[in-house]
Amino acid sequence: MHTSALVLFSGGQDSTTCLAYALERYERVETIAFDYRQRHNVELTARLNVLREIKARFPQWATKLGEDHLLDLAVLGEVSETSLTRDTAFKMEANGLPNTFVPGRNLLFMTLAAALAYRRGLQVIVTGVCETDFSGYPDCRDDTMKALQLALSLGMDQRFLIETPLMWIDKAQTWELAHALGERSGEPGGGNALVDLVVEHTHTCYLGDRAHRQAWGYGCGTCPACELRAKGYAGFTDKLKRAAA
Repeated sequence: MHTSALVLFSGGQDSTTCLAYALERYERVETIAFDYRQRHNVELTARLNVLREIKARFPQWATKLGEDHLLDLAVLGEVSETSLTRDTAFKMEANGLPNTFVPGRNLLFMTLAAALAYRRGLQVIVTGVCETDFSGYPDCRDDTMKALQLALSLGMDQRFLIETPLMWIDKAQTWELAHALGERSGEPGGGNALVDLVVEHTHTCYLGDRAHRQAWGYGCGTCPACELRAKGYAGFTDKLKRAAA
């Protein structure tokens, strides 16, 4: 009988969809983010805009939305040499992983989230990791999340539930899920409202570009995160057009 959740909320498309997912299901929802000196730290501002817009556009969800937490994780930037924490070009490494992979990032995020959830009395941890449309990060895999759920529950002597609502869907389906969640929110036109919110206010671009407006939102349009988001949006809108034909 879970009634409360902590959402790992970066302010991107995926975490915003996960936040809506949690707000639909739980009576009390809090959010957490991390400042690890990421190149795209504009997301830390974007996430506040998303929270503001959700409260304004979805009053039934606003009553459930509790405290927001931002943790300083500068040490992660100090120990990593990646294109997300250094001004280097995106490329594939010899081990087959992109240099956007920040080793240990999700492991640390989940551990700190669990520690906060423990203190705040929150039962469920929701994260937007995905094994379908992703960059091959090993700490986004279902096996990793299952192992973390067991380790964190044992290590803190509390039965945490880790939910990964995006694990087995692609980016087009993530857009569809956002639309469906908005439709079920109780707000008239909620599906389109949530999709519009994701387009206008969330941030995905690894370069932190908020100057260029694309059909799917703001971003450079060429980094790996933008390419995934653009491809998913194209698939989502194509399906809508076919359904309307």
